[in-house]
Amino acid sequence: MPCTSVGFIVSRAVGNSVTRHRVTRQLRHLMRERYRSLPAGTGVVVRALPAAAGRSSADLGNSLERALERALVRGRAGSTSRTGSSAPASS
Repeated sequence: MPCTSVGFIVSRAVGNSVTRHRVTRQLRHLMRERYRSLPAGTGVVVRALPAAAGRSSADLGNSLERALERALVRGRAGSTSRTGSSAPASS
């Protein structure tokens, strides 16, 4: 069974080291809640934009939920035309 994986990109544009790590921890916690709902073998890359530094966990969670729903819909549409592969996740 393929493994589901999640990666995070939080650049210096988001803020200093403390801010970037706080955003990464928030996103990791939010993805942990949503991880099991992803299809097996899914690869997700979450890219934090600079505005993420000032947002609450609830706001980040809402944005993450919308992005995952959009990516999963695109993935399902792409899987009908490409058998055996999944569409790349976008953020």
